[in-house]
Amino acid sequence: MRRITRIATVGVASAALALSATACGGKTSSSAGSDSDGDKAAIAYDIGGRGDQSFNDAAYAGLSKAQKDLGIEGKEAEPSDGESDTDKVQRLTELARAGNNPVIGVGFAYAPAIKKVAPKFPDTTFGIIDDSSVTGKNIANMVFNEEQGSYLAGVAAAKVSKSKVVGFIGGVETPLIKKFEAGYVQGVKDTDPSVNVLPQYLTQPPNFDGFSKPDLGKAAAQGQLDKKADVVYSAAGLAGSGAIEAVSKAGKWNIGVDSDQYNQEGLANYKESILTSVTKDVSDAVFNLIKSVKDGKPQTGEIRYGLDKDGVALSTSNPAFTKMTDVIAAVDKAKQDIIDGKITVKTAP
Repeated sequence: MRRITRIATVGVASAALALSATACGGKTSSSAGSDSDGDKAAIAYDIGGRGDQSFNDAAYAGLSKAQKDLGIEGKEAEPSDGESDTDKVQRLTELARAGNNPVIGVGFAYAPAIKKVAPKFPDTTFGIIDDSSVTGKNIANMVFNEEQGSYLAGVAAAKVSKSKVVGFIGGVETPLIKKFEAGYVQGVKDTDPSVNVLPQYLTQPPNFDGFSKPDLGKAAAQGQLDKKADVVYSAAGLAGSGAIEAVSKAGKWNIGVDSDQYNQEGLANYKESILTSVTKDVSDAVFNLIKSVKDGKPQTGEIRYGLDKDGVALSTSNPAFTKMTDVIAAVDKAKQDIIDGKITVKTAP
């Protein structure tokens, strides 16, 4: 079902909104913030849509900032359940035809669609997050060193674990999510080789439910808790909210992903269990691309965000985390060692 709406206020959606938006499927909305009929930018969301408290919400934050600071009109397009590449091609084509520039695909799943659509609109800049495989004169590839942030998460997990068992939950077993696993496991083992890491993936391609169904994350987390895990790091989009709920109710530690999940409204009931989050500056990446187009100097090619540019980081919003001075010191040292090249983080397990 497709419908056109105007959102009157800007804010973080709740988990309930996320579920209802996804259920509607294929929704396109126009975000308020500017009545301008000039500059327009659009983002097409990944699986789970806006309100996932994670990846998509980070992209929305960048669009929202562009609306406020740059006076652009923002457009949003939601995915539909079980959609094909053809659906994505249609979505991006509609956004480009409507005069949006740039048009940003949130997630690597948009690579085949952007490969087809971008050449047909040479004067439109297309951005894609988490993919560098599809290239072109009008394509900007916004990629991150997820493994570096995940290494820091592994350091923290190893330092705080009392059971010497920690978990990793990946939404879908793809090369991108395996970067999260690789860095996390390496960080754990470099810090304390005696700590056992339990890696688990919710689904396998082409089934991408592992990014959208909280019940899958909740069940996986419960299984890891039953195996004595007392820290669980979830890189699973909306499904990760289910894992966070289960871990919180068990009184153990969560490590969030992409957004600073301690501050996500939809996870407020579980925030005290979110020790930290591996953040990706998707918000700035989206904002910077929109600004570059508005300034007449559109970004193209690979734009990489790593620890050296604070493109990935470990959040410190939870006061309980910042009080752990020995953990913070170990994380800070690991961060500097990665930046200085003393530690090379693996990108595959």
